[in-house]
Order: sequence, then C-alpha cells, then structure tokens
Amino acid sequence: MTNTENDTIFALSSGAGVAAVAVVRLSGPRAGEALRALTGKALPPARRLALRTLRAPADGAMIDQALVAWLPGPRTFTGEDMVELHVHGGRAVIELLLDTLGGMEGLRAAERGEFTRRALLCGRLDLLEVEGLADLLQAETRAQQQLAIMALRGAASERVKQWRVALVELLALFEAAIDFIDEEDVAEQALSGIDSRLQRIVSDMRRAVEASRPAERVREGVRVAIAGPPNAGKSSLLNWLARREVALVSDMPGTTRDVLEVRLDLDGIPVTVLDTAGLRREASDKVEAMGIERARRAVEDADIVLWMQAPDVERQAPPPIDSPVIRIWNKADIDSSPERNGWQVVSVKQERGLDALLDCLRREVRARFGGVESALFTRARQRQAIARAMAELEAVQSRSDLPVELAAEHVRCAVRALDELIGRVDVEELLDHIFAEFCIGK
Repeated sequence: MTNTENDTIFALSSGAGVAAVAVVRLSGPRAGEALRALTGKALPPARRLALRTLRAPADGAMIDQALVAWLPGPRTFTGEDMVELHVHGGRAVIELLLDTLGGMEGLRAAERGEFTRRALLCGRLDLLEVEGLADLLQAETRAQQQLAIMALRGAASERVKQWRVALVELLALFEAAIDFIDEEDVAEQALSGIDSRLQRIVSDMRRAVEASRPAERVREGVRVAIAGPPNAGKSSLLNWLARREVALVSDMPGTTRDVLEVRLDLDGIPVTVLDTAGLRREASDKVEAMGIERARRAVEDADIVLWMQAPDVERQAPPPIDSPVIRIWNKADIDSSPERNGWQVVSVKQERGLDALLDCLRREVRARFGGVESALFTRARQRQAIARAMAELEAVQSRSDLPVELAAEHVRCAVRALDELIGRVDVEELLDHIFAEFCIGK
C-alpha cells in the first residue's frame, strides 16, 4: 500500500450510486487548505456543519451547494485533520467533486482501508479494534454485529492489555532474580508466587481460546451440508430453504455436480447451507466423481449435516464425521411408515414437516453457536497469537528446572505474541491483508 505521511487523501465514504446525499471525506495536512480552496472562505467553526457553495479552484465553476464540516486533529477518526463534504448524491456531482479534488496539489484518492490504517498508525485504534470495524462493515446478522461491536469498543483489546501488564510484571520479577542470582534469598523471594500467577494467566487465555472457536464460525457463517444418496431430495430442500429456485431439480440421479450455497439468518446466526452431489459408490462419469469428492469434503468440513434418505433410493449410513447429524426421511408422501425414531419425517414436494425440520435445525445451531456475542476473539489469527503466547508460558510451567534466563525469554516471547495481536510490533504484511477487506472510503 502506498502510504505517504504528507499526502492528504480523499474518497467517497457513502455508498455508490444515486442517493439524496453523498459524503466525501478528506484526511491529512492539507484537508483544511482544500476546504478553503473549494469554498473561497475561511474555515467554519470546528465540528459544526456549515452551508457552503463548492467551486472548482481552477475556473470557479460551481460544483454544488453542500454542508461541510471542518474536523481538526487529533480528535478525529484518523487522528489527522479531516474534512467532510455532504453533497447531493447525483453521479455527476460526485464525479466532478472527486475530479476537482484529484487535481489539487498534495491530494490523492485513498486506497482501500487507508482512513482506518491511518487511525491505526496514529494510535486512534489498535489492530483488534480495526478488525472489529472490518467485521462490523461486513456484518449480515445480529450475532455478527454484536461480536464486531465488542471488538470495536475495545473489549478484546482491554483483555489483551491486562494479560500483557501481568506478564510484564512477571518479567520484572524474573529480571530481578537474574540481577540478584548470587543472593539466593533475594532471588527466591522475587520468584515466589510466580507459578500461581502464571497459571491464572494461562487459564484465562485458554478460556478465551475455547470461546473463540464458535465465535469464529459465527463470524464466518455456520456451515450446514445437505447430504445423502442421489435423488433423495437434497436440491428440493435447498430451494425450499432459499424460498427460490437455486438448484436444478430432476429425477435423474447425479443432476447436482457441484456444491451450491445459500445464506440464511437463523435467529441472528449466519448459516451457509450447502447442497452437495449425491453420494454413491460408483459414479456414472468423471464429472460426477469429482462432484462426489467435493461433496465428501463439504460434509467433512460442515458444522452440521442434514442427512437425507427417501424410500425410493438406496439406503446409506452417514459417513463417519464429528459434526452433529440431523437425519431426514423425505418423500413421506410415498412412504411415511413406520414412524422413524430420531428422524425428521418430511415431504419436500408437499411441504410437510419442513417447519418442524427448520425448528430442529435452529435448535441445533443455537445449542452449538448461540450465546457467543460476549466472545472476545473471532479470527483464527487472534486465536493463533494467543495460542503462541500460551505455548511460551506453558514451557515455563512444565520445566521446574528451567534456568531463570530461559524462563524470562519465554515470557518475553509471550509478550511479543500479544503485541502482534494488537499491532504494537511490525506487522506490515498482515496490515495489507486486513485493510484489503475495507472499502475505499473507510
């Protein structure tokens, strides 16, 4: 990412397309100068909207009549001087304004996530809060929104800072023991109680890691695979869940060759339902064999499996998997007897039993992934950083004969892992990846 400190960046921050109002924001040392050039007047009072006529500095041509806001740093989102221009949301107005800004000296169009990146570099946000903001912008359901808000408000950052302070205190005790290594009484006193303090920190980290796994799935979307032998009605069930025709339905076995996806919102929890190719021992051709292999992988990776059987297809048992399996007996209009214990008996064709099936799926999703809104960590990167810190501390716990110098180094490495978690050390490559998730105006 190009990031020159002296550049003033600008971008459309509101949604693209025609709207009543569009917001263009600027950030950087020349933001105020640009506003004066556009309005031909002195800067308005800080943090108050003012009505101004915007004109192109080159020829005085009117761009629009707008509400403008002057936001001097450092008490801004980026920590720099900022300007907001609230103009009419027609395409011609927006294009003319952006072209005018692009022609002004020292101004350039912002790159993806660059406003938020500057907030990070200026200390207005840490890396966990940045990731929370990215998740909030992409949240589709209530549960995702709540997880993102927790991170954006600094709940995860506060916990990491508590761990870091506790570890720095332990590191100071180790350093004291090293300094007074020849004075046995002093060294022993410095190290007394360290084991119990380490245990408390590690236990708290472990609980956070365990709580993060279901939260990760909620952030990404719980994966539910519809699987079973060919012609059991899997695609018909997907179409019913989607309330539209997503998958091609045919009596010919092997019609579904690829994995199709539908996104659902079940009580605020995002769910991705996967329609997979029918599983059977012998494929009719190479393409169906590839579809079957993809289906097997989808079932293995699923959080919940909907296993469908029907009276007119071959009987199969679900493949051995760790995920919960909801067994569905379809085509009850052909044969619904005898009653099947532990099976959801439905007729997708006649829409019988489907509401009960959906309620069953809701209960399973809630049981496994409900109540994660208070989880602090939602990304694999975050969990892995905490796991690295735990591993360093557990290395100290497991070796009572470990030299003090090595124990101190393990604690130092744990602190570094936490620093990477909140962005206090060089993580340039990681930043490029994270900010690629943002829109241009954020």
